[in-house]
Amino acid sequence: MAQQRMKLRILVIDDDEDICLYLKEFLTREGYKVTTVTKPLEALPEIKEGRHQIVLLDVRMPEIDGVPLLREIRAIDSDICVIIMTAYPSVESAVDTMKNDAFDYLRKPFQLDSLRQVIQRAIRDKGLMVDAEERVNQLIGLKIRQLRKERTLTLKQLANKTALSVSLISQIELGKSAASVSTLRKLATALGVTMSYIFEGV
Repeated sequence: MAQQRMKLRILVIDDDEDICLYLKEFLTREGYKVTTVTKPLEALPEIKEGRHQIVLLDVRMPEIDGVPLLREIRAIDSDICVIIMTAYPSVESAVDTMKNDAFDYLRKPFQLDSLRQVIQRAIRDKGLMVDAEERVNQLIGLKIRQLRKERTLTLKQLANKTALSVSLISQIELGKSAASVSTLRKLATALGVTMSYIFEGV
């Protein structure tokens, strides 16, 4: 799983070199490609290159505060996922970062498992899936959902036609469950398409 996630790149912006090293070692072990920047303004060229999908951004830094830096990042890339880290949490900074579409707000020191969970949630919610199997499941699910909608079938109607549960079909459409060959055959038959059609473009 770690090797499949290597394409996902994380940029750590923190003026504390020890924290940068600590996070880089942890995230590299988790299977991510990590770049660290201790001089905040040097992060902007990195953002412009568009190579990173997630940014871990410290709030209080001497060169520029994290909130205005987040605004600068948003001016360059409105979609990149930014997770805020701060040893000095406040309602004001939390509100300011969320106004600028920060994905989450972590209080230092945080447990590495908490960071792991936030990143995994970001990957899921932001559609940053780079796991090959998950990507295939997502594409197949999308194809089945589109076919069902085109035929104006509800989940319950499709379930009745296939003798599959509504819950299973829903999980398949959302890409959260891998369908067996026999399940896909039932769905293809009920939707009036071939198995090969479902796999087209996957």
